Amino acid sequence: MKRHVASLLAQALEAMREAGELPADLELPEVQVERARDRAHGDYAANTAMVLAKAARQKPRDLAETIRSRLPASPSIAGVEVAGPGFLNFTLTAAARQESVREVLRQGAGYGRTDVGAGHRVHIEFVSANPTGPLHVGHGRGAAFGDALASVLEAAGYDVHREYYVNDAGRQMDILAASLWLRYLEAAGEPVPFPAKGYQGAYIVAHAGELLEADGRAHVRGADELTAGLPAEADDPEGYLDALVARARELLGETAYRRVLDFALEAILGDIRADLDAFGVHYHRYFSERELVEQGRIEHALARLDAAGFTYHADGALWFQASAFGDDKDRVLRRDNGLTTYFAADVAYHLDKIERGFDTLVNVWGADHHGYVPRVQAALKALGVDAERLDVRLVQFAILYRGGEKLPMSTRSGEFVTLRELRDEVGKDAARFFYVMRRSEQHMDFDLDLAKSESADNPVYYCQYAHARICSVFRQLEERGLACRVAPEQAELERLEAEHEAILLDLLGRYPEVIESAALSREPHQVAQYLRELAAAFHTYYNAVPFIIDDEALRDARLTLVKATRQILANGLGLLGVDAPQSM
Repeated sequence: MKRHVASLLAQALEAMREAGELPADLELPEVQVERARDRAHGDYAANTAMVLAKAARQKPRDLAETIRSRLPASPSIAGVEVAGPGFLNFTLTAAARQESVREVLRQGAGYGRTDVGAGHRVHIEFVSANPTGPLHVGHGRGAAFGDALASVLEAAGYDVHREYYVNDAGRQMDILAASLWLRYLEAAGEPVPFPAKGYQGAYIVAHAGELLEADGRAHVRGADELTAGLPAEADDPEGYLDALVARARELLGETAYRRVLDFALEAILGDIRADLDAFGVHYHRYFSERELVEQGRIEHALARLDAAGFTYHADGALWFQASAFGDDKDRVLRRDNGLTTYFAADVAYHLDKIERGFDTLVNVWGADHHGYVPRVQAALKALGVDAERLDVRLVQFAILYRGGEKLPMSTRSGEFVTLRELRDEVGKDAARFFYVMRRSEQHMDFDLDLAKSESADNPVYYCQYAHARICSVFRQLEERGLACRVAPEQAELERLEAEHEAILLDLLGRYPEVIESAALSREPHQVAQYLRELAAAFHTYYNAVPFIIDDEALRDARLTLVKATRQILANGLGLLGVDAPQSM
Protein backbone atom coordinates (compact mmCIF):
# COMPACT_ATOMS: atom_id res chain seq x y z
CA MET A 1 0.00 0.00 0.00
CA LYS A 2 2.92 2.33 0.66
CA ARG A 3 4.00 1.93 -2.95
CA HIS A 4 0.43 2.59 -4.09
CA VAL A 5 0.36 5.92 -2.23
CA ALA A 6 3.76 6.84 -3.70
CA SER A 7 2.45 6.03 -7.18
CA LEU A 8 -0.58 8.28 -6.66
CA LEU A 9 1.70 11.14 -5.64
CA ALA A 10 3.99 10.61 -8.62
CA GLN A 11 0.99 10.68 -10.97
CA ALA A 12 -0.27 13.90 -9.36
CA LEU A 13 3.10 15.62 -9.77
CA GLU A 14 3.33 14.61 -13.41
CA ALA A 15 -0.19 15.89 -14.03
CA MET A 16 0.75 19.21 -12.41
CA ARG A 17 3.80 19.57 -14.60
CA GLU A 18 1.76 18.86 -17.73
CA ALA A 19 -0.82 21.44 -16.60
CA GLY A 20 1.86 24.08 -16.05
CA GLU A 21 1.39 24.07 -12.27
CA LEU A 22 5.02 23.03 -11.89
CA PRO A 23 7.96 24.24 -14.03
CA ALA A 24 8.38 21.99 -17.07
CA ASP A 25 12.11 21.58 -16.39
CA LEU A 26 11.63 20.80 -12.69
CA GLU A 27 13.33 17.55 -11.76
CA LEU A 28 10.82 15.62 -9.69
CA PRO A 29 12.29 13.95 -6.59
CA GLU A 30 11.71 10.35 -5.62
CA VAL A 31 8.49 10.43 -3.62
CA GLN A 32 8.98 9.59 0.05
CA VAL A 33 6.04 8.09 1.92
CA GLU A 34 6.14 7.05 5.56
CA ARG A 35 3.71 5.52 7.99
CA ALA A 36 2.00 8.21 10.03
CA ARG A 37 3.35 8.30 13.58
CA ASP A 38 -0.10 8.92 15.01
CA ARG A 39 -3.04 6.94 13.63
CA ALA A 40 -5.24 9.99 14.28
CA HIS A 41 -3.35 11.66 11.42
CA GLY A 42 -4.10 8.89 8.95
CA ASP A 43 -2.13 5.91 7.75
CA TYR A 44 0.57 7.48 5.58
CA ALA A 45 2.28 10.84 5.44
CA ALA A 46 4.28 12.50 2.66
CA ASN A 47 6.41 15.66 2.81
CA THR A 48 6.46 16.01 -0.98
CA ALA A 49 5.16 19.58 -0.98
CA MET A 50 7.80 20.78 1.48
CA VAL A 51 10.58 19.16 -0.55
CA LEU A 52 9.38 20.78 -3.81
CA ALA A 53 8.20 24.15 -2.48
CA LYS A 54 11.43 26.10 -2.98
CA ALA A 55 12.08 24.82 -6.52
CA ALA A 56 8.40 25.30 -7.42
CA ARG A 57 8.43 28.80 -5.89
CA GLN A 58 5.25 28.11 -3.94
CA LYS A 59 4.29 27.99 -0.31
CA PRO A 60 4.38 24.38 0.98
CA ARG A 61 0.74 24.34 2.12
CA ASP A 62 -0.50 25.86 -1.11
CA LEU A 63 1.51 23.36 -3.12
CA ALA A 64 0.18 20.52 -0.93
CA GLU A 65 -3.39 21.60 -1.64
CA THR A 66 -2.72 21.56 -5.38
CA ILE A 67 -1.12 18.11 -5.16
CA ARG A 68 -4.14 16.87 -3.22
CA SER A 69 -6.48 18.16 -5.89
CA ARG A 70 -4.50 16.37 -8.60
CA LEU A 71 -4.37 12.97 -6.89
CA PRO A 72 -6.10 10.23 -8.92
CA ALA A 73 -9.09 8.59 -7.28
CA SER A 74 -8.31 5.31 -5.54
CA PRO A 75 -10.72 2.79 -3.98
CA SER A 76 -8.09 2.20 -1.27
CA ILE A 77 -7.91 5.82 -0.08
CA ALA A 78 -10.69 7.17 2.13
CA GLY A 79 -9.32 10.69 2.31
CA VAL A 80 -6.28 12.97 2.03
CA GLU A 81 -5.69 15.96 4.30
CA VAL A 82 -3.13 18.73 4.28
CA ALA A 83 -1.61 19.10 7.75
CA GLY A 84 0.94 21.25 9.51
CA PRO A 85 3.42 23.07 7.27
CA GLY A 86 2.40 21.03 4.24
CA PHE A 87 2.23 17.32 5.02
CA LEU A 88 -0.15 15.19 3.00
CA ASN A 89 -1.85 12.63 5.25
CA PHE A 90 -3.53 9.63 3.59
CA THR A 91 -6.22 7.56 5.29
CA LEU A 92 -7.01 4.08 4.00
CA THR A 93 -10.50 2.75 3.59
CA ALA A 94 -11.69 0.05 5.96
CA ALA A 95 -11.83 -2.32 2.99
CA ALA A 96 -8.15 -1.69 2.20
CA ARG A 97 -7.15 -2.52 5.76
CA GLN A 98 -9.26 -5.64 5.71
CA GLU A 99 -7.78 -6.73 2.40
CA SER A 100 -4.38 -7.11 4.06
CA VAL A 101 -5.83 -9.96 6.15
CA ARG A 102 -6.99 -11.78 3.05
CA GLU A 103 -3.68 -11.12 1.33
CA VAL A 104 -1.77 -12.66 4.24
CA LEU A 105 -3.80 -15.84 4.08
CA ARG A 106 -3.64 -16.00 0.28
CA GLN A 107 0.15 -15.72 0.21
CA GLY A 108 0.90 -17.64 3.40
CA ALA A 109 4.63 -18.09 3.94
CA GLY A 110 5.27 -15.76 0.98
CA TYR A 111 3.51 -12.78 2.53
CA GLY A 112 5.83 -9.84 3.08
CA ARG A 113 8.22 -10.72 0.29
CA THR A 114 8.89 -7.90 -2.15
CA ASP A 115 10.80 -7.36 -5.38
CA VAL A 116 12.72 -4.24 -4.35
CA GLY A 117 16.02 -6.11 -4.74
CA ALA A 118 15.15 -8.08 -7.86
CA GLY A 119 18.08 -8.56 -10.23
CA HIS A 120 20.64 -7.43 -7.65
CA ARG A 121 23.31 -9.92 -6.50
CA VAL A 122 24.55 -9.55 -2.93
CA HIS A 123 27.55 -11.34 -1.41
CA ILE A 124 27.38 -11.42 2.38
CA GLU A 125 30.37 -12.60 4.39
CA PHE A 126 29.89 -13.04 8.11
CA VAL A 127 31.43 -14.67 11.19
CA SER A 128 34.67 -15.72 9.39
CA ALA A 129 36.31 -16.33 12.77
CA ASN A 130 39.87 -17.61 12.58
CA PRO A 131 39.78 -21.43 12.79
CA THR A 132 41.96 -21.39 15.89
CA GLY A 133 39.29 -22.23 18.45
CA PRO A 134 35.57 -22.70 19.05
CA LEU A 135 33.09 -19.93 18.34
CA HIS A 136 32.32 -17.86 21.42
CA VAL A 137 29.31 -15.73 22.27
CA GLY A 138 30.88 -12.71 20.56
CA HIS A 139 30.89 -14.60 17.27
CA GLY A 140 27.29 -15.60 17.92
CA ARG A 141 26.05 -12.06 17.50
CA GLY A 142 27.71 -11.74 14.10
CA ALA A 143 26.27 -15.12 13.10
CA ALA A 144 22.71 -14.23 14.12
CA PHE A 145 22.91 -10.76 12.58
CA GLY A 146 24.50 -11.88 9.31
CA ASP A 147 22.11 -14.79 8.79
CA ALA A 148 19.03 -12.70 9.63
CA LEU A 149 20.20 -9.92 7.32
CA ALA A 150 20.74 -12.41 4.50
CA SER A 151 17.23 -13.80 5.01
CA VAL A 152 15.69 -10.32 5.06
CA LEU A 153 17.53 -9.41 1.85
CA GLU A 154 16.25 -12.61 0.21
CA ALA A 155 12.71 -11.75 1.31
CA ALA A 156 13.15 -8.37 -0.39
CA GLY A 157 14.03 -10.05 -3.68
CA TYR A 158 17.83 -9.89 -3.64
CA ASP A 159 19.91 -12.78 -4.96
CA VAL A 160 21.99 -13.51 -1.85
CA HIS A 161 25.16 -15.59 -1.49
CA ARG A 162 26.28 -16.44 2.06
CA GLU A 163 30.00 -17.03 2.58
CA TYR A 164 32.45 -17.78 5.41
CA TYR A 165 36.04 -16.72 4.75
CA VAL A 166 38.42 -19.26 6.29
CA ASN A 167 41.74 -17.74 7.35
CA ASP A 168 43.60 -21.02 6.92
CA ALA A 169 46.99 -19.52 6.04
CA GLY A 170 49.52 -17.37 7.86
CA ARG A 171 51.07 -17.00 11.30
CA GLN A 172 47.98 -17.78 13.38
CA MET A 173 47.68 -21.17 11.74
CA ASP A 174 51.35 -21.86 12.49
CA ILE A 175 50.76 -20.98 16.14
CA LEU A 176 47.74 -23.28 16.17
CA ALA A 177 49.76 -26.15 14.68
CA ALA A 178 52.58 -25.65 17.20
CA SER A 179 50.08 -25.47 20.08
CA LEU A 180 48.42 -28.70 19.03
CA TRP A 181 51.77 -30.45 18.52
CA LEU A 182 53.03 -29.47 21.99
CA ARG A 183 49.86 -30.89 23.57
CA TYR A 184 50.32 -33.99 21.40
CA LEU A 185 53.85 -34.42 22.76
CA GLU A 186 52.50 -33.98 26.28
CA ALA A 187 49.89 -36.68 25.67
CA ALA A 188 52.65 -38.96 24.28
CA GLY A 189 54.77 -38.55 27.42
CA GLU A 190 57.19 -35.91 26.05
CA PRO A 191 56.00 -32.75 27.80
CA VAL A 192 57.45 -29.40 26.71
CA PRO A 193 56.84 -26.09 28.55
CA PHE A 194 53.81 -24.54 26.89
CA PRO A 195 54.31 -20.99 25.59
CA ALA A 196 52.25 -18.23 27.17
CA LYS A 197 51.20 -16.97 23.73
CA GLY A 198 50.06 -20.38 22.47
CA TYR A 199 46.44 -21.49 22.24
CA GLN A 200 45.70 -22.89 25.69
CA GLY A 201 42.07 -23.97 25.64
CA ALA A 202 40.91 -27.45 26.62
CA TYR A 203 39.85 -27.97 23.00
CA ILE A 204 43.55 -28.03 22.00
CA VAL A 205 44.23 -30.80 24.53
CA ALA A 206 41.23 -32.77 23.25
CA HIS A 207 42.24 -32.49 19.59
CA ALA A 208 45.86 -33.38 20.44
CA GLY A 209 44.59 -36.60 22.01
CA GLU A 210 42.64 -37.30 18.83
CA LEU A 211 45.81 -36.80 16.76
CA LEU A 212 47.72 -39.23 18.98
CA GLU A 213 44.94 -41.77 18.59
CA ALA A 214 44.84 -41.31 14.81
CA ASP A 215 48.59 -41.20 14.03
CA GLY A 216 50.18 -42.89 17.04
CA ARG A 217 53.68 -41.67 17.92
CA ALA A 218 54.60 -40.79 14.34
CA HIS A 219 55.11 -37.11 15.19
CA VAL A 220 56.88 -37.52 18.54
CA ARG A 221 60.21 -35.70 18.88
CA GLY A 222 62.37 -35.23 21.95
CA ALA A 223 61.75 -32.23 24.17
CA ASP A 224 65.45 -31.44 24.26
CA GLU A 225 65.60 -31.28 20.45
CA LEU A 226 62.72 -28.84 20.41
CA THR A 227 63.89 -26.34 23.00
CA ALA A 228 67.67 -26.38 22.50
CA GLY A 229 68.99 -22.98 21.50
CA LEU A 230 65.64 -21.15 21.58
CA PRO A 231 65.61 -17.59 22.93
CA ALA A 232 64.30 -16.96 26.43
CA GLU A 233 60.51 -16.69 26.37
CA ALA A 234 60.41 -14.09 29.14
CA ASP A 235 62.48 -11.63 27.06
CA ASP A 236 60.34 -11.83 23.91
CA PRO A 237 57.20 -14.04 24.12
CA GLU A 238 56.18 -13.45 20.49
CA GLY A 239 59.73 -13.98 19.19
CA TYR A 240 59.98 -17.17 21.21
CA LEU A 241 56.74 -18.40 19.71
CA ASP A 242 57.96 -17.75 16.17
CA ALA A 243 61.21 -19.57 16.90
CA LEU A 244 59.25 -22.48 18.34
CA VAL A 245 57.14 -22.69 15.19
CA ALA A 246 60.26 -22.66 13.01
CA ARG A 247 61.83 -25.43 15.11
CA ALA A 248 58.66 -27.53 14.92
CA ARG A 249 58.60 -27.22 11.14
CA GLU A 250 62.29 -28.18 11.00
CA LEU A 251 61.97 -31.24 13.25
CA LEU A 252 58.76 -32.55 11.72
CA GLY A 253 59.57 -31.85 8.09
CA GLU A 254 57.08 -30.25 5.77
CA THR A 255 54.93 -33.33 5.21
CA ALA A 256 54.42 -34.16 8.90
CA TYR A 257 54.10 -30.48 9.81
CA ARG A 258 51.37 -30.01 7.21
CA ARG A 259 49.61 -33.09 8.58
CA VAL A 260 49.57 -31.59 12.08
CA LEU A 261 48.41 -28.21 10.79
CA ASP A 262 45.67 -29.71 8.61
CA PHE A 263 44.50 -31.95 11.44
CA ALA A 264 44.16 -28.94 13.72
CA LEU A 265 42.39 -26.92 11.04
CA GLU A 266 39.95 -29.66 10.08
CA ALA A 267 39.13 -30.49 13.69
CA ILE A 268 38.42 -26.90 14.70
CA LEU A 269 36.71 -25.92 11.45
CA GLY A 270 34.56 -29.03 11.84
CA ASP A 271 33.53 -27.83 15.29
CA ILE A 272 32.75 -24.39 13.88
CA ARG A 273 30.61 -25.83 11.10
CA ALA A 274 28.74 -28.04 13.57
CA ASP A 275 28.10 -25.11 15.91
CA LEU A 276 26.82 -22.91 13.09
CA ASP A 277 24.61 -25.68 11.72
CA ALA A 278 23.07 -26.20 15.17
CA PHE A 279 22.62 -22.42 15.43
CA GLY A 280 20.64 -22.48 12.19
CA VAL A 281 23.34 -20.71 10.17
CA HIS A 282 24.22 -22.23 6.80
CA TYR A 283 26.51 -21.02 4.04
CA HIS A 284 26.65 -21.47 0.31
CA ARG A 285 30.42 -21.68 0.56
CA TYR A 286 33.33 -21.82 2.98
CA PHE A 287 36.01 -19.90 1.07
CA SER A 288 39.61 -20.90 1.82
CA GLU A 289 42.35 -18.28 2.01
CA ARG A 290 44.70 -20.97 0.72
CA GLU A 291 42.73 -20.97 -2.54
CA LEU A 292 43.77 -17.36 -3.08
CA VAL A 293 47.40 -18.39 -2.80
CA GLU A 294 47.20 -21.67 -4.72
CA GLN A 295 45.13 -20.21 -7.57
CA GLY A 296 47.33 -17.15 -7.91
CA ARG A 297 44.53 -14.76 -6.92
CA ILE A 298 46.79 -12.73 -4.62
CA GLU A 299 49.41 -12.24 -7.33
CA HIS A 300 46.61 -11.37 -9.76
CA ALA A 301 45.36 -8.63 -7.41
CA LEU A 302 48.87 -7.26 -6.82
CA ALA A 303 49.45 -7.17 -10.57
CA ARG A 304 46.19 -5.23 -11.03
CA LEU A 305 47.28 -2.65 -8.43
CA ASP A 306 50.72 -2.39 -9.99
CA ALA A 307 49.28 -1.94 -13.49
CA ALA A 308 47.07 0.84 -12.14
CA GLY A 309 50.19 2.58 -10.83
CA PHE A 310 49.42 2.41 -7.13
CA THR A 311 52.26 0.27 -5.76
CA TYR A 312 55.88 1.11 -4.94
CA HIS A 313 58.92 -0.48 -3.28
CA ALA A 314 60.49 0.83 -0.09
CA ASP A 315 62.65 -0.81 2.58
CA GLY A 316 62.60 -4.05 0.65
CA ALA A 317 58.78 -4.30 0.80
CA LEU A 318 55.98 -3.77 -1.72
CA TRP A 319 53.55 -1.03 -0.68
CA PHE A 320 50.07 0.09 -1.75
CA GLN A 321 49.41 3.84 -1.96
CA ALA A 322 46.33 3.62 0.26
CA SER A 323 46.76 7.21 1.46
CA ALA A 324 45.96 8.41 -2.07
CA PHE A 325 42.42 7.07 -1.57
CA GLY A 326 41.57 8.31 1.92
CA ASP A 327 43.35 5.80 4.17
CA ASP A 328 45.51 7.31 6.91
CA LYS A 329 48.72 5.69 5.62
CA ASP A 330 50.11 3.39 2.93
CA ARG A 331 49.91 -0.37 3.47
CA VAL A 332 52.42 -3.18 3.00
CA LEU A 333 51.42 -5.83 0.47
CA ARG A 334 54.58 -7.95 0.48
CA ARG A 335 57.12 -7.93 3.30
CA ASP A 336 60.88 -7.83 2.81
CA ASN A 337 60.95 -11.61 3.44
CA GLY A 338 58.86 -12.15 0.31
CA LEU A 339 55.65 -13.13 2.14
CA THR A 340 52.41 -11.37 1.32
CA THR A 341 50.41 -9.74 4.12
CA TYR A 342 46.92 -10.40 5.43
CA PHE A 343 45.91 -7.17 3.73
CA ALA A 344 47.12 -8.45 0.35
CA ALA A 345 44.92 -11.53 0.81
CA ASP A 346 41.94 -9.33 1.69
CA VAL A 347 42.46 -7.23 -1.43
CA ALA A 348 42.53 -10.41 -3.49
CA TYR A 349 39.42 -11.79 -1.79
CA HIS A 350 37.39 -8.64 -2.43
CA LEU A 351 38.53 -8.46 -6.04
CA ASP A 352 37.53 -12.12 -6.41
CA LYS A 353 34.03 -11.30 -5.16
CA ILE A 354 33.71 -8.49 -7.69
CA GLU A 355 34.98 -10.71 -10.51
CA ARG A 356 32.41 -13.34 -9.54
CA GLY A 357 29.75 -10.81 -10.54
CA PHE A 358 28.32 -9.60 -7.22
CA ASP A 359 26.81 -6.11 -7.25
CA THR A 360 27.12 -5.45 -3.53
CA LEU A 361 29.58 -6.85 -1.00
CA VAL A 362 28.23 -6.91 2.57
CA ASN A 363 30.90 -7.60 5.18
CA VAL A 364 29.80 -8.26 8.75
CA TRP A 365 32.83 -7.46 10.90
CA GLY A 366 33.47 -7.05 14.59
CA ALA A 367 33.50 -3.44 15.75
CA ASP A 368 37.25 -3.71 16.46
CA HIS A 369 37.78 -3.92 12.67
CA HIS A 370 36.40 -0.42 12.01
CA GLY A 371 39.85 0.90 11.15
CA TYR A 372 40.17 -1.73 8.43
CA VAL A 373 37.30 -0.33 6.37
CA PRO A 374 39.14 2.64 4.77
CA ARG A 375 42.04 0.50 3.55
CA VAL A 376 39.76 -2.04 1.85
CA GLN A 377 37.76 0.79 0.30
CA ALA A 378 41.03 2.35 -0.88
CA ALA A 379 42.06 -0.90 -2.56
CA LEU A 380 38.73 -1.19 -4.37
CA LYS A 381 38.99 2.40 -5.62
CA ALA A 382 42.50 1.73 -6.88
CA LEU A 383 41.19 -1.33 -8.72
CA GLY A 384 38.55 0.80 -10.43
CA VAL A 385 35.66 -0.49 -8.33
CA ASP A 386 33.06 1.87 -6.88
CA ALA A 387 33.76 1.75 -3.13
CA GLU A 388 30.01 2.20 -2.51
CA ARG A 389 29.61 -1.42 -3.55
CA LEU A 390 31.28 -2.39 -0.27
CA ASP A 391 28.86 -2.23 2.65
CA VAL A 392 30.56 -2.98 5.97
CA ARG A 393 28.29 -3.70 8.93
CA LEU A 394 30.06 -3.48 12.27
CA VAL A 395 28.87 -5.67 15.12
CA GLN A 396 29.64 -4.77 18.71
CA PHE A 397 30.64 -7.57 21.02
CA ALA A 398 27.96 -9.09 23.20
CA ILE A 399 28.76 -8.97 26.88
CA LEU A 400 27.39 -12.01 28.66
CA TYR A 401 26.02 -11.84 32.20
CA ARG A 402 24.94 -14.61 34.50
CA GLY A 403 23.55 -13.67 37.90
CA GLY A 404 24.73 -10.13 37.31
CA GLU A 405 28.35 -11.24 36.79
CA LYS A 406 30.21 -10.49 33.58
CA LEU A 407 31.77 -13.56 31.92
CA PRO A 408 35.20 -13.39 30.17
CA MET A 409 35.97 -14.09 26.52
CA SER A 410 39.58 -14.60 25.41
CA THR A 411 40.52 -17.02 22.63
CA ARG A 412 44.18 -17.68 23.40
CA SER A 413 43.72 -18.11 27.14
CA GLY A 414 40.82 -20.47 26.53
CA GLU A 415 38.70 -18.67 29.15
CA PHE A 416 35.53 -17.99 27.20
CA VAL A 417 31.90 -19.02 26.96
CA THR A 418 31.39 -20.84 23.69
CA LEU A 419 28.45 -20.38 21.39
CA ARG A 420 27.67 -24.05 22.00
CA GLU A 421 27.48 -23.47 25.76
CA LEU A 422 25.20 -20.48 25.22
CA ARG A 423 22.94 -22.50 22.93
CA ASP A 424 22.81 -25.35 25.42
CA GLU A 425 21.89 -22.98 28.24
CA VAL A 426 19.29 -20.67 26.69
CA GLY A 427 18.44 -22.40 23.41
CA LYS A 428 18.97 -21.39 19.79
CA ASP A 429 15.80 -19.31 19.59
CA ALA A 430 16.47 -17.10 22.59
CA ALA A 431 20.09 -16.58 21.61
CA ARG A 432 19.28 -15.60 18.03
CA PHE A 433 16.40 -13.29 18.94
CA PHE A 434 18.39 -11.52 21.68
CA TYR A 435 21.30 -10.99 19.30
CA VAL A 436 19.16 -9.20 16.68
CA MET A 437 16.92 -7.14 18.96
CA ARG A 438 18.90 -3.96 18.47
CA ARG A 439 21.18 -2.35 15.92
CA SER A 440 24.37 -4.31 15.36
CA GLU A 441 26.58 -1.33 16.14
CA GLN A 442 25.04 -0.88 19.59
CA HIS A 443 26.66 -2.44 22.64
CA MET A 444 24.77 -5.42 23.96
CA ASP A 445 24.46 -6.91 27.43
CA PHE A 446 23.14 -10.46 27.11
CA ASP A 447 21.23 -11.41 30.27
CA LEU A 448 21.16 -15.21 30.50
CA ASP A 449 18.60 -15.20 33.28
CA LEU A 450 16.18 -13.09 31.24
CA ALA A 451 16.72 -15.21 28.13
CA LYS A 452 15.65 -18.32 30.06
CA SER A 453 12.65 -16.76 31.78
CA GLU A 454 9.08 -17.55 30.76
CA SER A 455 7.64 -14.08 31.14
CA ALA A 456 6.46 -11.11 29.16
CA ASP A 457 9.84 -9.48 29.89
CA ASN A 458 11.54 -12.10 27.72
CA PRO A 459 10.93 -10.85 24.16
CA VAL A 460 11.44 -14.14 22.33
CA TYR A 461 9.17 -16.00 24.76
CA TYR A 462 6.58 -13.22 24.37
CA CYS A 463 6.60 -13.51 20.55
CA GLN A 464 6.62 -17.30 20.46
CA TYR A 465 3.88 -17.45 23.07
CA ALA A 466 1.68 -15.26 20.87
CA HIS A 467 2.01 -17.81 18.06
CA ALA A 468 1.38 -20.73 20.42
CA ARG A 469 -1.65 -18.97 21.92
CA ILE A 470 -3.25 -18.59 18.52
CA CYS A 471 -2.63 -22.26 17.84
CA SER A 472 -4.33 -23.07 21.15
CA VAL A 473 -7.40 -21.06 20.07
CA PHE A 474 -7.83 -23.30 17.04
CA ARG A 475 -7.27 -26.42 19.13
CA GLN A 476 -10.02 -25.28 21.52
CA LEU A 477 -12.24 -24.59 18.54
CA GLU A 478 -11.70 -28.12 17.27
CA GLU A 479 -12.31 -29.62 20.73
CA ARG A 480 -15.71 -27.91 20.75
CA GLY A 481 -16.56 -29.29 17.34
CA LEU A 482 -16.39 -25.87 15.74
CA ALA A 483 -14.34 -24.38 12.94
CA CYS A 484 -13.77 -21.17 11.04
CA ARG A 485 -16.53 -21.88 8.55
CA VAL A 486 -15.74 -19.42 5.77
CA ALA A 487 -12.84 -18.76 3.44
CA PRO A 488 -10.97 -15.46 4.01
CA GLU A 489 -12.67 -13.92 0.97
CA GLN A 490 -16.11 -14.48 2.51
CA ALA A 491 -15.26 -13.50 6.09
CA GLU A 492 -17.25 -10.44 7.24
CA LEU A 493 -14.18 -8.50 8.26
CA GLU A 494 -16.21 -5.29 8.43
CA ARG A 495 -17.46 -6.68 11.76
CA LEU A 496 -13.98 -6.02 13.21
CA GLU A 497 -14.76 -2.64 14.75
CA ALA A 498 -12.99 -2.81 18.13
CA GLU A 499 -9.91 -0.65 18.71
CA HIS A 500 -7.76 -3.74 19.36
CA GLU A 501 -8.85 -5.11 15.99
CA ALA A 502 -8.02 -1.84 14.22
CA ILE A 503 -4.52 -1.93 15.70
CA LEU A 504 -3.96 -5.50 14.51
CA LEU A 505 -5.30 -4.71 11.04
CA ASP A 506 -2.90 -1.79 10.82
CA LEU A 507 0.05 -3.93 11.91
CA LEU A 508 -0.68 -6.72 9.45
CA GLY A 509 -0.63 -4.28 6.54
CA ARG A 510 2.70 -2.86 7.69
CA TYR A 511 4.65 -6.13 7.54
CA PRO A 512 5.80 -5.93 3.87
CA GLU A 513 6.95 -2.36 4.49
CA VAL A 514 8.98 -3.50 7.51
CA ILE A 515 10.73 -6.15 5.42
CA GLU A 516 11.54 -3.66 2.67
CA SER A 517 12.79 -1.06 5.14
CA ALA A 518 14.90 -3.63 7.03
CA ALA A 519 16.47 -4.80 3.76
CA LEU A 520 17.24 -1.34 2.39
CA SER A 521 18.71 -0.13 5.69
CA ARG A 522 20.43 -3.48 6.44
CA GLU A 523 18.72 -3.58 9.84
CA PRO A 524 17.09 -6.91 10.71
CA HIS A 525 16.37 -5.60 14.20
CA GLN A 526 13.41 -3.77 12.62
CA VAL A 527 11.77 -7.16 12.11
CA ALA A 528 12.38 -8.13 15.75
CA GLN A 529 10.90 -4.84 16.96
CA TYR A 530 7.88 -5.27 14.71
CA LEU A 531 7.27 -8.79 16.00
CA ARG A 532 7.37 -7.58 19.60
CA GLU A 533 4.81 -4.90 18.72
CA LEU A 534 2.60 -7.41 16.91
CA ALA A 535 2.83 -9.89 19.80
CA ALA A 536 1.93 -7.19 22.29
CA ALA A 537 -1.08 -6.15 20.20
CA PHE A 538 -2.27 -9.73 19.96
CA HIS A 539 -1.84 -10.49 23.68
CA THR A 540 -3.83 -7.35 24.51
CA TYR A 541 -6.53 -8.39 22.04
CA TYR A 542 -6.59 -11.94 23.42
CA ASN A 543 -7.08 -10.68 26.97
CA ALA A 544 -9.80 -8.22 25.98
CA VAL A 545 -11.96 -10.04 23.43
CA PRO A 546 -13.35 -13.61 23.37
CA PHE A 547 -12.88 -15.46 20.09
CA ILE A 548 -15.08 -18.52 20.50
CA ILE A 549 -18.50 -16.92 20.69
CA ASP A 550 -22.04 -17.72 19.55
CA ASP A 551 -22.15 -14.97 16.89
CA GLU A 552 -20.83 -17.11 14.05
CA ALA A 553 -20.05 -14.31 11.60
CA LEU A 554 -18.14 -12.27 14.19
CA ARG A 555 -16.40 -15.40 15.42
CA ASP A 556 -15.24 -16.23 11.89
CA ALA A 557 -14.03 -12.67 11.33
CA ARG A 558 -11.97 -12.72 14.53
CA LEU A 559 -10.58 -16.16 13.78
CA THR A 560 -9.58 -15.01 10.31
CA LEU A 561 -7.79 -12.01 11.83
CA VAL A 562 -5.83 -14.07 14.36
CA LYS A 563 -5.01 -16.72 11.77
CA ALA A 564 -3.39 -13.98 9.66
CA THR A 565 -1.58 -12.73 12.76
CA ARG A 566 -0.23 -16.23 13.38
CA GLN A 567 1.03 -16.43 9.79
CA ILE A 568 2.97 -13.19 10.06
CA LEU A 569 4.47 -14.18 13.42
CA ALA A 570 5.69 -17.41 11.81
CA ASN A 571 7.03 -15.57 8.76
CA GLY A 572 8.89 -12.96 10.77
CA LEU A 573 10.33 -15.37 13.31
CA GLY A 574 11.48 -17.57 10.44
CA LEU A 575 13.46 -14.68 8.92
CA LEU A 576 15.29 -14.32 12.24
CA GLY A 577 16.00 -18.04 12.41
CA VAL A 578 13.61 -18.53 15.34
CA ASP A 579 11.03 -21.31 15.58
CA ALA A 580 7.28 -20.61 15.86
CA PRO A 581 6.04 -23.29 18.31
CA GLN A 582 2.45 -24.52 18.31
CA SER A 583 2.43 -25.03 22.07
CA MET A 584 4.47 -23.82 25.04
